[in-house]
Amino acid sequence: MATENKILILGPTGSIGRHIVWASVKAGNPTYALVRNTPGNVNKPTLVEAANPETKEELIANYQSLGVILLEGDINDHETLVKAIKQVDTVICATGRLLIEDQVKIIKAVKEAGNVKRFFPSEFGLDVDRHDAVDPVKPVFDEKASIRRVIEAEGVPYTYLCCHAFTGFFLRNLAQVNTTDPPRDKAVILGDGNVKGAYVTESDVGVFTIRAANDPNALNKAVHIRLPKNYLTQNEVISLWEKKIGKTLEKTFVTEEQVLKDIKESSFPHNYLLALYHSQQIRGDAVYEIDPAKDIEASEAYPDVPYTTADEYLNQFV
Repeated sequence: MATENKILILGPTGSIGRHIVWASVKAGNPTYALVRNTPGNVNKPTLVEAANPETKEELIANYQSLGVILLEGDINDHETLVKAIKQVDTVICATGRLLIEDQVKIIKAVKEAGNVKRFFPSEFGLDVDRHDAVDPVKPVFDEKASIRRVIEAEGVPYTYLCCHAFTGFFLRNLAQVNTTDPPRDKAVILGDGNVKGAYVTESDVGVFTIRAANDPNALNKAVHIRLPKNYLTQNEVISLWEKKIGKTLEKTFVTEEQVLKDIKESSFPHNYLLALYHSQQIRGDAVYEIDPAKDIEASEAYPDVPYTTADEYLNQFV
């Protein structure tokens, strides 16, 4: 159904930005994308590449065919940023972890433009105000939390999108490091495997993001995507996979002490992924009670939105 809510996506060719663009177009929103006149990144980690095979050039061509309004600019170019923002109602930032602090420039531009009804900062992970993560991901979450505080202090209307674990990074390999596919013989499980985690496809993140962008009730709230059929322990995820391949995997359970040691002794991206897995699978950073005054549970607010279950997602790898 068409809507007059004009949406601008910053970081439209990234691993989550592309899905937000597609969801916005499908929802009938006039869709704008701010694109830098630079080549796409060809040095992506293997897991990121496997989950997001389209190149920047392919995406741009696809957006043009879909009628997306492409605006050339950069978040570091204040003039072009303000000019782009003045054309829309909602700004969704989906830039990567290295540009989190640069969002103060977007906030400044939003304030100057004066017309934005909603700003979504680049979060798209766990709730950065509810986590017990360790380095090297802790500083990233702390930076995201600091951006929240700037948004609130400046009085910018917002929605925070907390989607937890992308299936492309957490589920396609059953959280096994150094592989892009599910194991068929052995599986490493961090902790005891009994802590609930929340999984969601990148495509569904896009759909729920746009649904929240078009929902006035999501104004100045955090939207949490913890879908009932995808709210699973690691043992439950492994069990789903074992049933599909008709085989019991040999399991190795790793203590938190050893996981923390491995994180410290590993280099990027191994240490970063391990810290993310540790956050969800051991510290339980997807397990919490929401506050109705400032939070929305997506599955309850938007029960009509279909989503890909973890069980369905794993079928492609059988």
